[in-house]
Amino acid sequence: MGATAVWMLIVAAVVLVVALLWVLLVRARVAKEHAQAQERRRSLEDRDGRLAVRESTIETKARTLELREANLLERERFMAAAQAELEDDRLVVRKRLEEVADYTADEARQALLEQADAEVRAHARTLIRDAQERAREEAQRRSREIVATAVQRVAAETTASIVASTVTLSDPELKGRIIGKDGRNIRAFEHVTGVDVIVDDTPGAVVLSCFDPVRREVARRTLIALLDDGRIHPTSIEAVHAEAKADVETAIDEAGEEAVREAGVDGLAPDLVRLLGQLEFRSSYGQNVRRHSIETALLAGSMAEELGADSQLARRCGLLHDVGKALSHQVKGSHAAVGAEVARRLGEPPAVCHAIAAHHGEVVAESVEAVLVQAADTVSASRPGARRDALEQHCSRLRDIERLCGEFAGVQSVHVMQAGRDIRVMVAPEEVDDAGARQLSRQVAACVERSVSVPGQVSVTVIREVRARTTA
Repeated sequence: MGATAVWMLIVAAVVLVVALLWVLLVRARVAKEHAQAQERRRSLEDRDGRLAVRESTIETKARTLELREANLLERERFMAAAQAELEDDRLVVRKRLEEVADYTADEARQALLEQADAEVRAHARTLIRDAQERAREEAQRRSREIVATAVQRVAAETTASIVASTVTLSDPELKGRIIGKDGRNIRAFEHVTGVDVIVDDTPGAVVLSCFDPVRREVARRTLIALLDDGRIHPTSIEAVHAEAKADVETAIDEAGEEAVREAGVDGLAPDLVRLLGQLEFRSSYGQNVRRHSIETALLAGSMAEELGADSQLARRCGLLHDVGKALSHQVKGSHAAVGAEVARRLGEPPAVCHAIAAHHGEVVAESVEAVLVQAADTVSASRPGARRDALEQHCSRLRDIERLCGEFAGVQSVHVMQAGRDIRVMVAPEEVDDAGARQLSRQVAACVERSVSVPGQVSVTVIREVRARTTA
């Protein structure tokens, strides 16, 4: 055979093999698809069976629901009939009750509501009254606790005698020099200073007596300076007295600054600090007003801290509450109103001015600090040992005497001594002559006898002194 024939046989064999493989693949695919079709058929038959069972169950439930619905409709018709019957019976009973009670339903409802409202209101009033009583008791208990705590925290001294000062003498012979020849020095000293000089048998001491503490302090410093200098005569008394007055002015400034530091208050105007210093030489019922102001500031601040209020503002209000007493003799009005106006003019906040004006109840207190200042002022004044009413009455009587005597024409100054039993009136010599001085003494005596109650006899001395001074 040739090569061509061999290749043709090979190609034919390959084709035959491929055809056989293709037939086998087709048969395998057909068998697989037939098996899958059989499986789907069995699945569909199972599904049809389940659907048939479910359909049967649903039909059974539907028949059951139809029966139940029919029963419910029957019961609904029965309930409607029963409700209609009950409504008719209720109307009959209501009508019968209204006939028996002689009340309509609306009237009965209104009466019941009114009764319930009255009971609720009575119960509410009882609850409110009980709550108010408990609150009042708690407030009183708390206020007593706060005041007691504040008083315990603030240490204050009791009042001391303020009508006399004692000057210790290093040498008993100095008493003679103080008196001077024929009493010239002591008369000049009393004339210049306006105080009584008591030289008694007490060894090593001289007592200066005067109701005005500023005048007495100036006299005390004057006498000490004269004793240290050793030259005691009318001219030196006047010069030293002027220096002592200047020293007291400095002491006033220092007292004001000390009050501010002790009370813990910052930022006060210098004029207010000076007014506080002037309170060192003023008293109220025997109580030093500057110390009282500091004490009031500390008490108000302590109570404010207990209450959770502004303690710094409370101390400021308490320190300044009596500042008007330093000016009340110069400006008309109560010291509370005067102090509030001065504080306002010197740049203090409205809250401070209000507390000053309200601390004696002349203005209604509208802030916590104002109420605390009122309470602190009362506590400071009413605590044991704080004040002496008799002393204040005595000083007030002496001030009245000086005021009455100073109202006469030609009077330059008035000094009340010996606890009000010796009144010395200095007159202007160009306005009052010798005869007028005698007549003025009688007028002053009559005025004092008529207007002021003074125990015992009162000596009135009118002093008319003419001085001629020339510089060479």
